[in-house]
Amino acid sequence: MTTEIRYRNCTLCEAHCGIAVEVDADARQVVSIRGDADDHFSGGFICPKAYGLKGLYEDPDRLRRPLRKRAGKSGDAWDEIGWDEAFALVAERLGAVRAEHGADALGTYLGNPSVHDLGANLFLPALLRALGTRRRFSASSVDQLPKQLSSLLLFGNGGTIPVPDVDRTAYMLILGANPVVSNGSLMTAPDMPGRLKRLRARGGKFVVIDPRRSETAALADEHHFIRPGSDALFLLSLISVLFAEDLVDLGRVAPLVRNLDELRALAGEFSPDRTGSHTGIPAAVCQRLAREMAAAESAVCYGRIGTCTQAFGTLASWLVDCVTALTGNLDAPGGAMFPEVAARASAPKAGRVPYARWHSLRGLPEAFGELPVATLAEEIEGQGEQRIRALLTMAGNPVLSCPNGARLSEALRSLSFMVSVDIYLNETTRFADVILPPHSALETDNYELVFNSLAVRNQAKLSPRAIEPSSDTRPQWFILAELAGRMMGLPKNAAATVERGVLDFVLEAGLAQRKAAGSAPPSKAEAVAALGDEPGPLRILDAMLRTGAYGDGFVDGASEGVGAGERGPALSLARLRQAPHGIDLGPLRPHLAKILATADGTIDLAPALLVNDAERLRALLAESPRVAAGAPAEAGEGEGEGAGEMLLIGRRQLRNNNSWMGNIHALAKGRERCTLLVHPSDAERLGLRDGGSAQVRSRVGAIEVPVQVSDEVMPGVVSLPHGFGHDVEGTRLRVAREHAGVNSNLLTDEAAVDVLSGNSVLSGIPVAVQPAP
Repeated sequence: MTTEIRYRNCTLCEAHCGIAVEVDADARQVVSIRGDADDHFSGGFICPKAYGLKGLYEDPDRLRRPLRKRAGKSGDAWDEIGWDEAFALVAERLGAVRAEHGADALGTYLGNPSVHDLGANLFLPALLRALGTRRRFSASSVDQLPKQLSSLLLFGNGGTIPVPDVDRTAYMLILGANPVVSNGSLMTAPDMPGRLKRLRARGGKFVVIDPRRSETAALADEHHFIRPGSDALFLLSLISVLFAEDLVDLGRVAPLVRNLDELRALAGEFSPDRTGSHTGIPAAVCQRLAREMAAAESAVCYGRIGTCTQAFGTLASWLVDCVTALTGNLDAPGGAMFPEVAARASAPKAGRVPYARWHSLRGLPEAFGELPVATLAEEIEGQGEQRIRALLTMAGNPVLSCPNGARLSEALRSLSFMVSVDIYLNETTRFADVILPPHSALETDNYELVFNSLAVRNQAKLSPRAIEPSSDTRPQWFILAELAGRMMGLPKNAAATVERGVLDFVLEAGLAQRKAAGSAPPSKAEAVAALGDEPGPLRILDAMLRTGAYGDGFVDGASEGVGAGERGPALSLARLRQAPHGIDLGPLRPHLAKILATADGTIDLAPALLVNDAERLRALLAESPRVAAGAPAEAGEGEGEGAGEMLLIGRRQLRNNNSWMGNIHALAKGRERCTLLVHPSDAERLGLRDGGSAQVRSRVGAIEVPVQVSDEVMPGVVSLPHGFGHDVEGTRLRVAREHAGVNSNLLTDEAAVDVLSGNSVLSGIPVAVQPAP
């Protein structure tokens, strides 16, 4: 056996660590995977998920060819069909629904693995435009949507998200995030454990605010419990201290900021003395943390999934950035900064506000072209011409990852037609009529369009496929492009036509940006000729790179980037191919003034939409806390003798990412991980024992789950991971079924959302807990 090493990135989380894949190319086998010690960004670090790429490639349950459902007396059966037949069937059925009931009778759901794929990033917009529907949903509204909305209001672009400059900061305040396990989220940062340890080694400090003493909290200088869902109150209290003690210093962004007095007035209503009983954080601690941040040489406030997936998600996301700005650390080294990416499809239009242009049947606003996924089931259940009749899902499992999975399952069952672009027959795709499976990650050429814009250091790296795919399989970009072309009425083999359209769009935008920046770009025809004839994502990426901030501008032999006035290595696809370990483009640099896309070119620290929503915080402050921090929950309020009302939170785990990896033996094996963490005082009061079972009930559902008694959760709070529940009929997930766990989203309530963004409330869910019968 002759093997070779192929270098690329792992794509199973946001860190995108560099890996060395040993392959037997002739046998199309993966021999081993290890960290790439020469990778400029990750330096050899990987987590267990990287090894899972081998298992994913080899998984016998992974689909390789299209499936069509065939109903039978004994249940549904599936037949493999050819690609052309599958494309024709999907286009015919979707087209028939659209012709009879209109484009909004179609719906789409996109899972977050699609964000990790270059082909999906480039060709999904074409497919969505071809379908023509406004009933679009994605995992964003059970994830980061509040952060995108607050960034839109502050900076004019939902993609302009401040990234902690963790490698240079002297002080880091972390809320609702566990980067030691997540490897950074909305913060692409391989080896977060090492980065945080180095922060402390250079004399810095980091503090974690979380209802659970997480793996990150265990490494921190300090950890403070906080009542789930009260982060906005705590952040406003920090801000009130900064104003009251004259500690505000806006630093380099001072000329850009307006409405500072409005923020001062609002924060003044939420002093630490008023909020402490609701947050569980004593006033003295809040005051000290505010003073420490203000006094630090550099500091950054970072909030993530816990600050997003709560009733005040947009407010908390906004206030995280306000704390950083008010201490002089926005767009400053060691604070929160903005990467300069090497490849971008097009620049945002200043003043464009993609929000509340249409609404769901419930009245929740659209954001960035999507409706909240909490409304998906009711949009399918709607009456008459208002309902979704056909659905396309891609790389997602909303039955396990979205609120009230039981209701959503029944809704999916009622569809006239469903097609899924997915590699598994899972808890969601079992309802599809056709499944179109793309290549696995190791068979796919890739480049991080999205996560480079969230990286803690400017960088660029190509991830060539490690294994050549079989000729009877199809890449994801081709599936999306072909579907788009068919829905546009193009003839067979429409993918090539759609690909050229995407290339033209990207190239025209890039050449126009170069010209506006004062350079002399080639003609479009000359540029197309230079890009070659091979259709697909890579030549489009080449166009982005060469017209981008570090691009060679189609100048042969260029040694420095000439686009947009930036300096650095002249980038092109060919240049990236010569750098298998990636190219370091330097530390983050202050440049917010250049990328602000607000209508007036300023940062409004007190947007009216957010200030008005603070009325809900006032109402919360006027109530008695349901669960006072450090005190037991009220007993007897749930159903059943001895039940107690608790607040449910989730938790991340290193060996999985949402519901993606349950069928990979190397990651699923080992001890039971789907357990309910319960504080010892609550366990004693409720009659629960370690290793026993608890019944957990919410407004919408109930589950039974193993109990793990632990003081890592605060009293009154229980913790359950999501992404489990693999025990339903009709799937092909043999390994996952052996480690099924329970579906936490049978408990999440589709009626509970952050009213501004429509993001689902997944943290701080009221539940009643008692011993299982």
